[in-house]
Amino acid sequence: MKQLIISFLIITTLSCSKKQINLDYKSLSEYTIVTENIAVADTLNVYLKKSLGIELPIKNDFQGNNKYIHLKYNSDILNDFISLSFSNNLITIQGNNSKMLSYGVYEFLERFVGVRWYSTDFTLVPEISSINIPLDKEIIYKPLVTTRTVHSRLFYNDSSFADKLKVSNEAFPNYVPNARVHTFHRFIPYEKFYDDHPEYYAFRNGKRLATQLCLTNENVLEIVKDSVASFFKKYDLSTVISVSQDDNTQYCMCDNCSEIHDREGSPAGSMIYFVNQIAKSFPDKTISTLAYQYTRKPPLTKPESNVLITLCSIECDRSIPIDEGCKDFQSDLIGWSKLTENIRIWDYTTQFTNFLAPFPNWGTIKPNINLFVNNNAKWIFEQHSNNPSELFELRSYLMAKLLWDPNLDSNLVIKDFTNGYYGQGGVYIAKYIEEIQNQLNNAKPFFLFLYGDPSQAFNGYLSPKNLSYYDSLFNEALLSVSKDSDYYKRIEKSRLSIDYAILEAYRKNFSKQYPLKFINDVVTMINPKVIDRLNKFYNIASLNDITLMNEMGFTVSEYVSNYKKALSLASKNNIASFKKVTLLSNPKKYANEDPQVLTDGALGGNSFYSNWLGFEGNDLDAIIDLDSTQFINNISLNFLQVTNHIVFYPLNVQFEISNDSVNWKSFPIISNKLKLNPKSKVNDIQTFSQVVNNEKAHYIRVKAKNIKKAPLWHHGADLPSWIFADELIVE
Repeated sequence: MKQLIISFLIITTLSCSKKQINLDYKSLSEYTIVTENIAVADTLNVYLKKSLGIELPIKNDFQGNNKYIHLKYNSDILNDFISLSFSNNLITIQGNNSKMLSYGVYEFLERFVGVRWYSTDFTLVPEISSINIPLDKEIIYKPLVTTRTVHSRLFYNDSSFADKLKVSNEAFPNYVPNARVHTFHRFIPYEKFYDDHPEYYAFRNGKRLATQLCLTNENVLEIVKDSVASFFKKYDLSTVISVSQDDNTQYCMCDNCSEIHDREGSPAGSMIYFVNQIAKSFPDKTISTLAYQYTRKPPLTKPESNVLITLCSIECDRSIPIDEGCKDFQSDLIGWSKLTENIRIWDYTTQFTNFLAPFPNWGTIKPNINLFVNNNAKWIFEQHSNNPSELFELRSYLMAKLLWDPNLDSNLVIKDFTNGYYGQGGVYIAKYIEEIQNQLNNAKPFFLFLYGDPSQAFNGYLSPKNLSYYDSLFNEALLSVSKDSDYYKRIEKSRLSIDYAILEAYRKNFSKQYPLKFINDVVTMINPKVIDRLNKFYNIASLNDITLMNEMGFTVSEYVSNYKKALSLASKNNIASFKKVTLLSNPKKYANEDPQVLTDGALGGNSFYSNWLGFEGNDLDAIIDLDSTQFINNISLNFLQVTNHIVFYPLNVQFEISNDSVNWKSFPIISNKLKLNPKSKVNDIQTFSQVVNNEKAHYIRVKAKNIKKAPLWHHGADLPSWIFADELIVE
């Protein structure tokens, strides 16, 4: 569907005049600020002094002067608005409350003084000699998105900066602090209720699982009502609570729940049935729930008037706008907008598995926001990374600006930001953004996934040729500014994404342009450029307080440490390199299901997309042919763990050797030393190693035992579990 043109910027011309007036230092100094809000007047004076060198007197009435800047409340209008109006000797800035009045002042400063609040570390205040303002004109803003949230610590950690960009300074304004999303397990905890009352939980394949609640169980309803009441009593100033599914798709399929699902045409039917009953018990509060994954399709029943539907776009391809590439979501959005006016959009704008990876979704942010606004969304939550990610300051700024005014031209906002924030280097960063977006467009179809990995794009927008070009653009940007300037530091920080992508290209060891190591007849040597870039990556990240690589809590320090361990393995004289691998068990989906991944010299990273061979619900059983009988001393194999994606270490690993592939010598079973439990590290790599002591072997066999299914306490309970293995090292 072609986007409608949305406008909350209304310009009303009070006469046919197109006159402007130029206010220089002398003429502007004749003005007085009239207001009851001294704090807002002080803010205006701060920037007038920095830009024009002038500080105006502040009064609470119009006596004693005939030229005024009037900062005025207009509480007669209930809905949010700001107004800027201009006539001879009078500039009036209005808002219907204190926050809107301050927004009006910020709008005036941006539009007419040229102030830019690019980030918490940089405000551009131009030194000017005068300002030009229109005469006989009123500019009225009525924001269509009434709650604007960008999930960025820039706004959460600095409420003043959030106000300047006109977004909220918290992710869930007015929510009960401990009940914001995915709350079923908070209301009826598994460890407290499951043993005595398994019937409270989801019925799946003949058994009760603590993945979701049974929403037709009357006891469940009463317990949740009591829990909601307790939360509101404890947090009496909060007006919103989430009564929402936990983060999995294992919903209840008992007869009663299924009857509702069939009647309503969606599992959202039982959710709305349940949540409506909660909402009726708390008519003066807002009950928020999710339209997410299995509940995204709207049911027939309307939500109660105090139910807030949070519609989530997690499945959508981020390479193209939703209305072009995610028609099911668009259809669901339209369906919900027909049922209720209370829609909150939960959108996603980063790669959660790799915060620092290049993620060229620049062309989708504006059209997606327009789509949401066109379909009744008054509350939009853009879930960015919160922590620093690729071009973090720019992304935070761009999304905030578009939430305030969806009509803005994204490219102009980006150009304005890059020129201001990076100085002379901005033109190169803008070129990088343009070029990587073009390369993605040329590579379509390409599913730009929220849980993807740079390695998926190494034959497309992150090809060696493209990486080299992006790298050169950042080199040019650095050369264009002074090395001791803040611009230089910002460009270095922004370059981290390309550094990371190149490091992953080295790890993949798939191109002559980015070789991981050099091998001759005597020694294996790691490419010194890898070590140099890795050290620079760590140093720049540390200088900028960048600590996290992904949403699983995997840190930059851990990434660098794991990378160095991988380099240590890669530097070994591995006699299994590029040797034939025969699988006796079947892999699934990842690494093209190619058994040679285990010996190809590429090193698995911290995402399961990155060179790992995966086995879902079954064991790994592989034989490696060394081509000839050789003396060996040690065998090792790495395994990945990503617990929230049901990727676990094997229960145990066993290595065997043979000279004829018939008779095998088995070594002791190596148990997993990091046993799986609810507190297990979410994202990690473990090496299973066996000392062999100078034995002869022509064949190596490795067997890794899968735990088969996620344990009962896990959100994926009873689903097949994965093991991921990579790079057999035989010394």
